[in-house]
Amino acid sequence: MQETKGLLDPLWHHDKLPLMINENCRIALPEEVLGKLQQPHKLSFYYFVYIDQGSETYTIDLQDITISAGQLIFGLPNQIFTNPIHSPANHHYHLSFDEHTLALLPQTYAFLLNPLQTPVITFDPEARQRVRALQTNVFQLLHAAAKPPKAEIVLAHLNALLTEYNSAYFEGTGHQANTRSSKYVEFKLIVETHLTEQQDVHTIAAKMGMTTSSLYALVKENAGVSPKEWITNRLILEAQRQLQYSSRSVKELAYDLGFNDPSYFSRLFKKKTGKSVSDFSEGLRDLSST
Repeated sequence: MQETKGLLDPLWHHDKLPLMINENCRIALPEEVLGKLQQPHKLSFYYFVYIDQGSETYTIDLQDITISAGQLIFGLPNQIFTNPIHSPANHHYHLSFDEHTLALLPQTYAFLLNPLQTPVITFDPEARQRVRALQTNVFQLLHAAAKPPKAEIVLAHLNALLTEYNSAYFEGTGHQANTRSSKYVEFKLIVETHLTEQQDVHTIAAKMGMTTSSLYALVKENAGVSPKEWITNRLILEAQRQLQYSSRSVKELAYDLGFNDPSYFSRLFKKKTGKSVSDFSEGLRDLSST
């Protein structure tokens, strides 16, 4: 498993902002960096790929996802991501930045918590034109200017681009970023922040100012599962991620994720994935050796 923490630090395209954007691979990456990004790697930054022409298949947390013209795929920190070998016939934009750059932006973007549980955004024809123009503008701003642009100018363009992403994320799936979606984002954020504490649903509902029944309805509406099952699925996903980038015993993994009973964790892992922890780890070793 490739680790990307610090991998892009020497390559950021602005001296004050940890930010990169590439248009049709016009900025060549060093071979050692490119090789790592084409292997399964743990993201330490936010990553976006927009396809303007052609189609490509990416892998996020063991799931193959194909996007085509007018679509964007995004990866979030700590996800396991694999890039394909790009075809010269495809036209695409790649954008990445870290938490520092995100914190400097003037607003938050609900889609970055992926409340609808889809890493793919589809743009309508008008939005495609705007997104393409914004990405080209940011690329030219960073690479064609006689001197580095002011950070506030870059951030203004990036804010406009992420606002387009955020709007299309909700519109493209028939949802709006309304109050109920915001409450679902709040639920996800509480779970993420306290994941290994394994808070019970009643405690989370109280923190959100909701009853357990109203929280159940909210999560069921947005995710199709109960809050308890959502939390369990998230914990098993975290277990799969950790197994991909570190060698852990069942006991170590169970305790790190907040399970008091490693045997129960083992049974739950097999129920959710169809494999024992050891079989899952062995499968990962087989993949890395091919």
